[in-house]
This record gives sequence, structure tokens and C-alpha cells, in this order.
Amino acid sequence: MFTRTALRVIVMMCVLVFAGIAVAQGNVQEYFNDAACKVKATTDPSQKRDILNDKFQDMSKALDVVRNSPFVSEADRASLDRVKASIQEKQDELAGANGYARVSDDQLNAFSDYVVQDMEQADKTITISVVTALLIVIIIILVV
Repeated sequence: MFTRTALRVIVMMCVLVFAGIAVAQGNVQEYFNDAACKVKATTDPSQKRDILNDKFQDMSKALDVVRNSPFVSEADRASLDRVKASIQEKQDELAGANGYARVSDDQLNAFSDYVVQDMEQADKTITISVVTALLIVIIIILVV
């Protein structure tokens, strides 16, 4: 009887881990997708830039908070650093800083779509533990 119960608990834990990762990744993608929708709904280019810049800054702050958490492993810190570097590159490209050409006003909608697609691809190549992914989602929720 104990063996069955233990096996069930292990199976449930595995299922919950994968579900937690999927939910956390979905929420991060949804966060940037929401930004893209807001950008497309706005006609003023300066407001579009502000929306994207604010989203990049909020995500960067959330990553910093999570990175400094004692619950985050060194492997997760390295992954978070890669995500943050990617976000910083996009923010630099938006502003035309650090050697990047500034995204033109008429390309802001396409740029917001590019950010969403790039974050979706990043989820497949950057592995972050469930705890770290859920902490990112919680911090984003608190920031917004």
C-alpha cells in the first residue's frame, strides 16, 4: 500500500512540475503579447516606444529580483542572465543605443511582434526551474 501511495505522489509531482513550467512560460509570453497588442492599438509612436520600454524595464526588474532570491540555483542565475541580456539588447535596439540602429516609428508594430516571437523561442532554448519561473511570474504580477 505504501509503495502505491509513494508512486502516485512521485507521478503527481512530475505532472505538477511540467504544468508549473508551462503556466510560467505561458504567463511570460502573455505579458509580452499583451505589450504587442497595446503597441498595435496605439497610433502615437512615442507612446508605442514608452509601452515597449516600460515592459522591458518591468521584466528586467523582475528578473533582477528573482536572480537575487536565495531559492535560485546558479544554473538558473545563468539562464536569467541570458534572458536579461536578450531583453537589454531589444531595449537597446528600440532606443538605438550601444551600436544598434533605432527601430523606426513605422516598424514598431513589427518589432513588438518580433519580441513576442523571440521570447517564445527563448522558452525552448533557456531552461529555468519551476521555482524560478513561478517567481518571475509572481514578480511581474506584483510590478504590474
